[in-house]
Amino acid sequence: MLLASYVFYGWWDWRFLFLISFSTVVDFFIGIYLSKESHLRKRNALLLISVFVNLGLLGFFKYYNFFIDNFITVFSFFGHPISSSSLHIILPVGISFYTFQTLSYTIDVYRKKLEPVKNFIAFSVFVSFFPQLVAGPIERATKLLPQFYKKRKFEYNKGIEGVQLILWGLFKKIVIADSCAPFVNDIFANYSNSSGSVLIIGAVLFAFQIYGDFSGYSDMAIGVSKFFGIDLMTNFRTPYFSKNIPEFWRRWHISLSTWFRDYLYLPLGGSRKKTIIVIRNIFVVFIVSGFWHGANWTFVFWGALNGVYYLPSFFIKSLELNKIVLFKNSFFSRLLDFLGILITFSLTVFAWVFFRSDNISMAFIYINNIFKKSNFFDLGHLQLSGHSIKVLFFYLIFFVIIDWIYRNKSHVFVDNNNFLHDRIFKPFIYLIGILAIILSTNNNANSFIYFQF
Repeated sequence: MLLASYVFYGWWDWRFLFLISFSTVVDFFIGIYLSKESHLRKRNALLLISVFVNLGLLGFFKYYNFFIDNFITVFSFFGHPISSSSLHIILPVGISFYTFQTLSYTIDVYRKKLEPVKNFIAFSVFVSFFPQLVAGPIERATKLLPQFYKKRKFEYNKGIEGVQLILWGLFKKIVIADSCAPFVNDIFANYSNSSGSVLIIGAVLFAFQIYGDFSGYSDMAIGVSKFFGIDLMTNFRTPYFSKNIPEFWRRWHISLSTWFRDYLYLPLGGSRKKTIIVIRNIFVVFIVSGFWHGANWTFVFWGALNGVYYLPSFFIKSLELNKIVLFKNSFFSRLLDFLGILITFSLTVFAWVFFRSDNISMAFIYINNIFKKSNFFDLGHLQLSGHSIKVLFFYLIFFVIIDWIYRNKSHVFVDNNNFLHDRIFKPFIYLIGILAIILSTNNNANSFIYFQF
């Protein structure tokens, strides 16, 4: 598995194998030294070395030019222009993911939640395991490392489950994400000339594009891992059916959300401090989460905006208003749930505009044009040669229905021990999914969105 992982990563650019190897060696030996050291100051020093090495590498490759460019802008604004010294730095694929993964190992060893690994090969596989190396899920050492020590043999049931996950992941990526991409790219490229309705459709389609793209990769990574007898954590649980923003973040990119919760939010004090401190902690987590996604102010704004979204639910919870249940299991209760889903989805789509835009000003102009254009219902700009919006809407409706049916399951295709479901409904989904994948392979393939992070 280590050889396969290094060949897989080196196929993109072999030079960056030295980078991932360096991170692996540093954290492997720091983990060993932490187990032997009892002096608190020296343990803190060892942890800081790991943090500075990992975040230092991530910061240099991902944020160096961002900080330099903004530094130059600030000096120019105050009338002291300086020359640019930006470098042409290639961002290593997956560095944000494996950096957080190996960093979590060091922190867990420091906290004495995990015994340090003595097997260098096993630890190297943990850092570089190829199915989830470049786009997650971000695994914890406490869960993933012990699985490498077990004697593994191929299990038929896990193999079938893996194939099902790969199939559904391919459907999400090829049929949903890649079919949305041409329309999204065209609408965002021509946002100044599009009607309000088209701009709304573009934002909604991007919401489905990024969900299908990222969760599709996660499903395939989890599915491939099952061939090796490895269980990875679920990364998405139908997030667009969330009834509020906190629930959305419990369902979206779960591995990253829980990472920030355990290694940033709780160390800052979590929800146990004064209200002003808790608000600070919430914004720190969301802004850092936004900045993790890329070196652009759009991601920072996107993170801060989600922090604003999160606050009302926090105050409602703190006032214990959520314990008041009106008309439980009634039509009124279900109507409130539907409205909650609609509002949460609308807020999420609004935030995605900033995530997708090239810069902050573009995002504000895009949103302003939704309400400013007089020809709001003009859909003429949706016509693209070789791409049918009607077929795409059919796929989206099919996708939403299947997601709704399995919204409380770990993934699609879970057996229900029901003849009608397991012998008729599931094969029908297989058939539609495979046909849609075949028919959609003529579309231009797009790289996974999260490869850029």
